[in-house]
Amino acid sequence: MDPVTSLLTARGVHARPLRTLVALLCDGWHALDDLVRTTAVPRRTVQELIAAAGPDAERDADSWRIVPSRVDGYRALTATPPDTPDGELLAAYEAYLTAVPTPARALDHVQADAATMLRRARWLDLTYDLPGARLLCVGDHDLTALAACTLRPDLKATVVDVDERLLDYVDTTAAARGLDIQCLYADFRFDLPPSAVGTADLVFTDPPYTPEGMRLFLARAVESLRDPDGRALVAYGYSPRTPALGLKVQQEIQRLGLVFEAVLPAFNRYHGAQAVGSASDLYVLQQTSRSSRLAESAVRDVVSGIYTHGPQSVESGGTPVLALDELSRLSGALPTVPAWTDPVRANGPVAYDLTADPGSWLARVLLAGPLEVVGALVSNNHPDVADQRGQVALRDLVRGKYSLTFHRSVAGGRHTVVVASPVDGGGVRGALLSRVHGKLANVWREALITDSGGTVTKREAREQVSILAPDENDLDQRLIDLPLHRVRRILAAAD
Repeated sequence: MDPVTSLLTARGVHARPLRTLVALLCDGWHALDDLVRTTAVPRRTVQELIAAAGPDAERDADSWRIVPSRVDGYRALTATPPDTPDGELLAAYEAYLTAVPTPARALDHVQADAATMLRRARWLDLTYDLPGARLLCVGDHDLTALAACTLRPDLKATVVDVDERLLDYVDTTAAARGLDIQCLYADFRFDLPPSAVGTADLVFTDPPYTPEGMRLFLARAVESLRDPDGRALVAYGYSPRTPALGLKVQQEIQRLGLVFEAVLPAFNRYHGAQAVGSASDLYVLQQTSRSSRLAESAVRDVVSGIYTHGPQSVESGGTPVLALDELSRLSGALPTVPAWTDPVRANGPVAYDLTADPGSWLARVLLAGPLEVVGALVSNNHPDVADQRGQVALRDLVRGKYSLTFHRSVAGGRHTVVVASPVDGGGVRGALLSRVHGKLANVWREALITDSGGTVTKREAREQVSILAPDENDLDQRLIDLPLHRVRRILAAAD
């Protein structure tokens, strides 16, 4: 059985039709033509599996079966995990939706209903071999990772999103249910976390319904797949009254060298999105040999506006000149493009225009900022500056690296300039904040050794980090890629 087991393992998430093929051979004689037609598996693949079975497969004319004495062993390869009734799953999904963060209009959030969560999870489970597989969600306000992992707890999932509220909710909910879901932060216009690149068997995304949004989210989906046989699963809907928009979006898909393997109409249903009938199709997309190269080019060409609403929408206006002038005056630097995915090198003050910040750019540029004066321009209603609570939380986050000054209601009263000034003597916390792009385990270990004046050995420091870390899985990540709630827990542990 080892060759057949190896063949199934090599097929990964696509092994389900082959398991059906094995089950048919265990049931008795089947003509080769019937095996191909019943399983929809290419004839050559059917022949490869029969060859892998060797003497355990016997032939009568053009028909094949597993020899009766070996059937029990082969049936074990076709066993499916215990199932959960739909009613129980729906109850769990409804509970998830009662506490999910409010959809953010500026991020084009529209909530999928519980029936859609169930439909997605069931379809994934019926189509792919999920146990041991890795699902990655490029954005996940619809809670697809929670839905799929609740149905199949042996599925591993990663959620990458720009919404800190959502990452906190999914992380907390998954931990309470004992589900293997890892949450990472990313704004897809800037980068994917390195630990998410080339890791997924399946990628699911419900992107902004603009050509720009589809291009970006799908390019990141392609970047996330670890195997040419991986699949990108995309929710997209357009009104039959505006087919030209649907054409533009579908052209973006084709420009990435992706093949439409299936289109399941009106598969997803939403609370809202009435312009598209509160529904969207499910696209199943397969890569070609050109997809990876085309995806790299697509992310280089990304524009800032990818949404249909808010400051990051396709039609949003620019930042007022007076506000930018005030940022330059208070920071001593000309505004530049926000940066946090890579180390920021500077020999003097830097300034960022963050007026399009969806919520956590400000915190990210301060986490990644150089040990120089950093200025940031945000709107007055930004959650980190709008009230004392937000300001105190932001000060506490970067304590040991910067002291913060908030200049409220500048240039017409609609903007705030935050000026971060470097501080000395941050200890272990300061060391972690000054190297947020290094592997956390290594940075923390070296910080402990330095803070001890060399009296702590490398082995002792490694053991101490293992004890202190709130979640051992975080130690393989970069601090900058973790959700802010996890960053705060790590810094508290370091304190």
